[in-house]
Amino acid sequence: MKIGILALARPTFDVAFAEQNLAHMLAALDASGHEIVGPRALMFDEATTRAAMAEVRQAGVDQVLVLQVTFTDAAMAVVIGAQFAQPLAIWAIPEPRLGGRLRLNAFCGLNLASHALGRQGRAFSWLYAAPSGEIGSELEALLSGARQAGKRAAGAVPAPTPEGEAIAAAIRGRRIARIGAHPVGFDTCTYDPGAVAALAGVEVDALELDDLFAAARAAPAETARALRAEVAGQIAGLDALDQPELDRSLRLKAGLDDLRQSGRYDAFAIRCWPETFTAYGGAVCGPAGMLGEGRVPCACEADVYGALTQLVLLQTAEAPVFLTDLVDMDVADNTGVVWHCGQAPISMRDPESPAKATIHTNRKMPLLYQFTLKPGPVTFLRISQAHNRPHMVLGFGEMLRRPMAFTGTSGVVRFERDTGAVLADVIASGLEHHMALAYGDHRAALRGVAGAMGLPLLEI
Repeated sequence: MKIGILALARPTFDVAFAEQNLAHMLAALDASGHEIVGPRALMFDEATTRAAMAEVRQAGVDQVLVLQVTFTDAAMAVVIGAQFAQPLAIWAIPEPRLGGRLRLNAFCGLNLASHALGRQGRAFSWLYAAPSGEIGSELEALLSGARQAGKRAAGAVPAPTPEGEAIAAAIRGRRIARIGAHPVGFDTCTYDPGAVAALAGVEVDALELDDLFAAARAAPAETARALRAEVAGQIAGLDALDQPELDRSLRLKAGLDDLRQSGRYDAFAIRCWPETFTAYGGAVCGPAGMLGEGRVPCACEADVYGALTQLVLLQTAEAPVFLTDLVDMDVADNTGVVWHCGQAPISMRDPESPAKATIHTNRKMPLLYQFTLKPGPVTFLRISQAHNRPHMVLGFGEMLRRPMAFTGTSGVVRFERDTGAVLADVIASGLEHHMALAYGDHRAALRGVAGAMGLPLLEI
């Protein structure tokens, strides 16, 4: 076949490492026996990608292969899927768990693309594998269409239970403040306020980022000092950070507290980047973790359904909840890694893991928390819109005591089912990239909640 390649990447990740991995991917493709056409370089922006698409189209290819070398949002994957009638495939690559930054975060890019393409009804094949070793057979299966994403749909609506009815009733009347619009290409974070109200009886109030920034700047100096003292009692390393940036970050916590009190909000969904860094000058990750510890859910990337999911799980678990990304799946080790920049509630810290203050790995500003998640059973939940059908996705696993996989707040989890089966279900279901996590086994109660909310259930 003639295969047209499009290598997607973002310059905020480790470009040198990405280029090294791209070279290995190209070598494996060249060894496949197929004719490989298209640019053999990373593409970081829309104009370059569209020019590459024109080149691939002119070549008259039999198939289009997206090389997901680093994280990207799903915007260009959707454009590629819409503009090429040929079969579409996506190859994303893992990275070693070395305890440093996420240098590629390619799985999250695959996750976003699978959700967006699923909602568009666009078929595709996929592969998540390193470009070295015995990759030939897996690559051939990908290009031959043997690794189709398919459509893993939810099952029936479970029977409601008294406990589930009580939890659903407790959620009704809650209020979510959505601060800023979700980033372009994050189809996982789209929402309709009427649908949220009809589904859960939850009201969504749309605010602007400037509302938060103004409230943060107006916070009294003594409030910021008190917050610094609070954080200093939890984590080490505050003195090593840029102090004006740290002050601005802590003021975001004060601003959120102010907005919560004045608007009677129960949860937030915040457009956390890039404007908190570029327009304001401090990270909201640490403040979000502080609010999460106080049982006020904060969802990144203005993910309203993520905030709703947290409210449901918080009401069920009666304990802090962490909205996390799934960033790696290792079939050989039978584990996955859950991670977010640095906003897990501090009570989720492994007591054998030091907690320290750090900066955002891409944007280089504080305040983020850094620690490894404690071992123990964990329940995963998502109120999902995958394939344009509201449903509940439920999972379960055991957080293991392992060395830190990646900086920020992360943990290594062994799912109840084999990792390969969970991985296949995540992609086939078109699951959103955010799932809420709480310690303990809450599946029985959540099945009853699904019944009370009229949500079909998918257990992965």
